[in-house]
Amino acid sequence: MELTPSWEFVSDTVMGGNSSGQIETLQVDGKFATRLTGDVSLENNGGFVQMAFDIESDGKPFDASDWSAIEIDVFGHGEEYDFRLSTSDLARPWQSYRASFVAPHHWTTVRIPFGDFKAHKTDIPLDVKRIRRMGVLAIGRVFSADIAVSAVRLVA
Repeated sequence: MELTPSWEFVSDTVMGGNSSGQIETLQVDGKFATRLTGDVSLENNGGFVQMAFDIESDGKPFDASDWSAIEIDVFGHGEEYDFRLSTSDLARPWQSYRASFVAPHHWTTVRIPFGDFKAHKTDIPLDVKRIRRMGVLAIGRVFSADIAVSAVRLVA
């Protein structure tokens, strides 16, 4: 199932950090994509830039139990990024389910099974019937982020 993300940019400045960046929609190596660029800083307890979207436009949870994984078509510069899920079970913005991937220097499809997501700052297991938000993050180390995403899909 092809998703139609309405990407939003978020950085650690919401918590006092100093990371900066942006998202833009453009052609990247022949594909229409949303591109996240920015500089990740660890100053002031910071450390991330991200692009994220609510699956449902009203922010309600989405039941993804008919699918087993997420696929994303990405183009980057060989850096590691996080893909994050949030569910309606999580009450704090720092809680999530995380999986890492590398965005190579060419378009590639990354498949992340739901079982690969690790709970972060929560003991609540991932309930795929309650997914609310998805995001791509440059996080945890000082570097210049540059990643484009042309598609996000739920797959069996």
